[in-house]
Amino acid sequence: MAGDWDEAEQAGGKASVITTSSGSLGLMAAIALVMGNMIGSGVFLLPASLAPFGWNGVIGWLTTISGALVLAFVLSRLTHARPEAGSPAGFVTDAFGKTAGFFISWIYLVSLWTSVVTIAVAAVSYLSSMVPFLGRGEHVPALAAIALLWLVTLINLRSMRAAGNFQIVTLALKIIPLLVVIVLAVHILASGKAQLPSFDPSEVRSGAINGAATLTLWALLGFESASVAAARVRNPKVNVARATLWGTALTGALYLMVCSAIALLLPSDLASHSAAPFATFVARFWDGNAAMLIAVFAVISCIGALNGWTLLEAEMVRDMASRRLLPHWLAETDARGTARRALLVSAVVASCFAALNASRTMQALFEYLLLLSTSATLWLYLACALAALRLGVARIPALLGALYALWTLWGAGIGASGLSFVLMALGLPIWLWLKHNEID
Repeated sequence: MAGDWDEAEQAGGKASVITTSSGSLGLMAAIALVMGNMIGSGVFLLPASLAPFGWNGVIGWLTTISGALVLAFVLSRLTHARPEAGSPAGFVTDAFGKTAGFFISWIYLVSLWTSVVTIAVAAVSYLSSMVPFLGRGEHVPALAAIALLWLVTLINLRSMRAAGNFQIVTLALKIIPLLVVIVLAVHILASGKAQLPSFDPSEVRSGAINGAATLTLWALLGFESASVAAARVRNPKVNVARATLWGTALTGALYLMVCSAIALLLPSDLASHSAAPFATFVARFWDGNAAMLIAVFAVISCIGALNGWTLLEAEMVRDMASRRLLPHWLAETDARGTARRALLVSAVVASCFAALNASRTMQALFEYLLLLSTSATLWLYLACALAALRLGVARIPALLGALYALWTLWGAGIGASGLSFVLMALGLPIWLWLKHNEID
């Protein structure tokens, strides 16, 4: 690690802990991108879903965090070994060829488009508790989500640096309620106001662990963010690895403590039936008025995640275009390093996803897009692990990562896996058209 630090200093000084130019992300911005993309809407809803699992939920968290760290390590080693590949999809292309690289890139790009809409819908859902109009009617939630999506797109259009700085600010704000819950949980346990339920090994079941781990996966999607944006990270051989591993580890630790505290310290029936478990926890053990602020921080959390995923979707389009997997004109950037065309095309496509499903209720729209995002992203993780095996990079972690990805695909169910194949197949006409026209 000392050698890496020296390399960082020679490359640009102190590993550049802030955004160093309009077109690049420093270490702090890269960590904020990873953590900000991971800390979104999921953490505010998961405690209710995990409450029925008891200690199985804690084990599920540990399993998911371990799997994510293994895959994060594999991605960091691939970035270090093959920096010219440019992104996780580039690793797949190097290992298995351009066709495989296109289809993995395509399905991951679809997952990014659906992710930004999912997070925008979640933000509107939290906003509707303060502005009830946003939750009424058939089309209002989707239209509000589209408006929010374009607002964040405008921030990204200013420059990569503006998007990176916005990510740092929103990350600092969204961590506040997580730290409040941790401090409150420590106080509760120390004062004896509540006790953790006793751990009974006989109640630990593999099926329950698998179910809990599948639920927690959505909250940890995004650890690949720095690798996807490696071309935009300063000194990527050093900073991408640090951002990926530190961002994943810190987020995983926060999630484990916060979600486990709420799920275990609240009565199971209360936690599992709460529409806002964070607010319920704070109101029960501290102050009902303070609980009202949770909705505000939840909106901030969603907007910060939306900013990061918007940056990522545009970078994915730009990267695919630069590798001739999409029309090359999408790879162009302006003087500030902003991929304007990729940003605008991504915003239009994401808006179409929201508009096509505008007739769904807010909850149905959220769950539908959540399923699309999670199932599609799993294939990128599996493909990267297999690429590392093929390229001879970190083979033992890569094998473990591939097994974990297969396990989570199984846990996601045949419905999600089947939907993933359909999404992947939708890219075939585009691939055939690109091959036929040999666009450059």
